[in-house]
Amino acid sequence: MAMDRKAGEKSAKAPVERCPICRLPAVDRHRPFCSSRCANIDLNRWLTGQYAIPVTEDDDEDGDRPLPGETG
Repeated sequence: MAMDRKAGEKSAKAPVERCPICRLPAVDRHRPFCSSRCANIDLNRWLTGQYAIPVTEDDDEDGDRPLPGETG
């Protein structure tokens, strides 16, 4: 026998999403942050290079690879 649920009712409570900067609960308007202040702090960290995506550097800086038979 199925239980009757109201439209839009969740079956289980979702965990509270926390702001990655200050750990306060996130607000829909600034998700995943709690405020525009924390969103701006995060943006500044990206723009100043505090956050970086790790990459592997190639030995050849210009991107050209030697042709077969050529020495690099």
